Amino acid sequence: MSLTDPATVLPPLAAEHLPVDVATLQRLVLELVASLQQHQRDNDSLRHRLDVLLRRLYGPRGERFDPDQLLLFAELIAATDTPAPPEGKEPKQPQRRGKPHGRRRLPQHLPRESRHHELTEAERLCPGCGQARRDIGVDKSEQLEYRPASLFVIEHFVHKYACPCCSRSAAAPPGPPRSAAAESQPMPAPPTEPVSPTPAPEPRPEPLSPSPESSAADPGSPWPTAPTPVLDPGTIVIAAAKPAMPIAKGLPGPGLLAHLIVSKYVDHLPLHRLERVYERQGLFLPRSTLCDWLAASADLLRPLYEQLVAAVLLSRALHTDDTPVKLQDPVSHQLSLARFWVYLGDAAHPYNLFDFTRTRARDGPQQFLATYQGYLHADAFSGYDHLYLPDPRTALARISEVACNAHARRKFYEARSSAALGSHQALAYYAQLYELERRAKALDFNEYQTLQLRQELALPILKQFHKWLEEQRSQVLPKSPLAEAVGYALNNWTALVRYTEAGFLDIDNNVAEREMKRIAIGRKNWLFVGSPRGGQTAAVLASFTSTCQRLSVEPWAYLQDVLTRLPTLPAAQLGDLFPDHWQAARQASTATAPGPEAPAPSPASDS
Repeated sequence: MSLTDPATVLPPLAAEHLPVDVATLQRLVLELVASLQQHQRDNDSLRHRLDVLLRRLYGPRGERFDPDQLLLFAELIAATDTPAPPEGKEPKQPQRRGKPHGRRRLPQHLPRESRHHELTEAERLCPGCGQARRDIGVDKSEQLEYRPASLFVIEHFVHKYACPCCSRSAAAPPGPPRSAAAESQPMPAPPTEPVSPTPAPEPRPEPLSPSPESSAADPGSPWPTAPTPVLDPGTIVIAAAKPAMPIAKGLPGPGLLAHLIVSKYVDHLPLHRLERVYERQGLFLPRSTLCDWLAASADLLRPLYEQLVAAVLLSRALHTDDTPVKLQDPVSHQLSLARFWVYLGDAAHPYNLFDFTRTRARDGPQQFLATYQGYLHADAFSGYDHLYLPDPRTALARISEVACNAHARRKFYEARSSAALGSHQALAYYAQLYELERRAKALDFNEYQTLQLRQELALPILKQFHKWLEEQRSQVLPKSPLAEAVGYALNNWTALVRYTEAGFLDIDNNVAEREMKRIAIGRKNWLFVGSPRGGQTAAVLASFTSTCQRLSVEPWAYLQDVLTRLPTLPAAQLGDLFPDHWQAARQASTATAPGPEAPAPSPASDS
C-alpha cells in the first residue's frame, strides 16, 4: 500500500481539533516546535551523510576523496572559510560559556607533607664577604600527589600473666616443708664421677617456673630433673584479647571487607578484576575466597538488614521496581532469569533495600510487603495487583497504588512519528503537570503546600486531559501506538491521579528506576549471579551501599566501622548503626571533639 493511498492519508487538520485553553495550546506549540527542530537536525545529518556517500560512489573521479584528507588542511580551510570583518569594525569576541576553567584551591582536609628545600652551610656563604646568608622568606607551592592503596598485616600478640606466689606445681612429689634457712642454702652440685647406689636424695625445693638448666639437663644423669610446673588457672591473667573479627578465625579485617564490598557494589568491579588488583600487590586471593568473604559479610550484616526492612515498612509511601539478572544453576551451570527488587522508604525512613527472587512471580513483593500499609509507587505490573485488593474483613485495601506518569508519558512520546498532533497534545498536558512539580520543588514547598498546589492547579489540567483521552479513544486506530498510549492512560487513570491526594507522594516512579541502574551497570561487568545465595548476598550488600549513597555517607568508612562493631554489639543497639543514625553520631562527635586551633586565613583566601 503506497503512502498516497486514500486509506493511509490523515484527515486534514481543523481548528476544532486544537485545544481551547491557552496554556495547553502554548505547550502544544512548544512541543511541536521542539519535535520539528529535532527532526530537522536528524534530516540534515542524514542528508549530509547521503550526499557524501553518493559523491564517493557516483561522483566524478576528481571529486572522489577520502574525508580524512581534510584533516591535512584543517588550518587552511578554517582560514578561508572565516569571513573577513568589515572595515572599521573589529570582530566580536565570542561570549564565554560555562564556568571558567583553571586550577582550584586544594581541599583543606587533605593531609599535607611539608618538604623544605634549603641550601647547605657551604652554599649559604657569601662570595663577597664570606659571611653566612640569612633566611629572608620562602616561596610556597602545592603539589597534588597520590599514594596507591596497599595491603598490610596486623600481628596480634596476646600476653598472659601469672602470680609467682599463688602458682603451684601438681607434678612435684610431696616432701617435708623446708625452712627458710634450707631455702637459702645453695643447691648441691651433681657428682662428677660414678658412686655406689645410695638412698634417694631429699626432694629439691619446688621451682616456681621451669629453668633453662633443668630443661636442658641430660636425661641419663643420676641427678633428678625438676618437673614442669602446672600453674593454677585461677591465677593466670590474659591481656585484653584482640577485637572480635568479622569472620570468626578468618583472615580479612573489616577494612579489607569494606573495600571488597565498595569495589563490587559501588565501583562495579567484578571479583576476577579484584583478584588481579591484589595479585599486583604481591598477594594471591582467588575469587572463590573473595566470594566467600562477601557471603560471610552479608551474613554478619543480615540482622541489621532485617531491622532496616522493618523500618522501611513503616513508611507512608514506598517506591519499588525490578530488573532482570542472569542466575547460574550451581549444578548444571545453566543460566536462567532471576530478579532484583528495590524498595525505597520515605523521607522519615531514608533507606534503599534490595531483594532477590528466582522468578518474577508475585511471591516476591507479597512476602516483602506482607505487613505494609500505605501507598506504593510502582509500574503497571500485574504481579502487584493482588496487593491492592481490599481486605474481605474490612473492605479496605491496605496498600494504595500510585502509578507512574513517566511511563504513561513515554508511550505518547514514542507515538510522535505516527500521530504527531495527538501525541504532542498529550505531551503538552504533561508539560504543564511537571512544570507545577518543578515549581513546588524550586520554592521548597512542604507537603501541605504541595497538596494545595496540586488540588488547585493540577486537578483542572488532569480533568481536561481525561476528557481529551476519552475523545481520542473513539477516533484513533485500535492498534496504533497512540491508541496504546491512550488505553494505558485510561486503564490506569485512578492510580495515575492518586499523587494529588497527598503532598508526600510523587508524580512518577523515576527515583526507583534510577536506583535500578546500579544493578544494570553492575551486571554488565559481573554478568550473572552464581547461585541463589549469591543473589541474597548481593541484595544485602547493595542495600547498604545504595543507602549510603542516598544519604551522602562515605560507604567505606561506614562499612569498616559497622563490620568492626557488629560482632560484639548487642541486638538492642543495632539501631545506632543505621546509616543516618551513624552519620549523625559521627558528625556530633566531630563537632564536640577538641581540635587544633584553626590557622589564620591567608591574604589570598576567599574568606
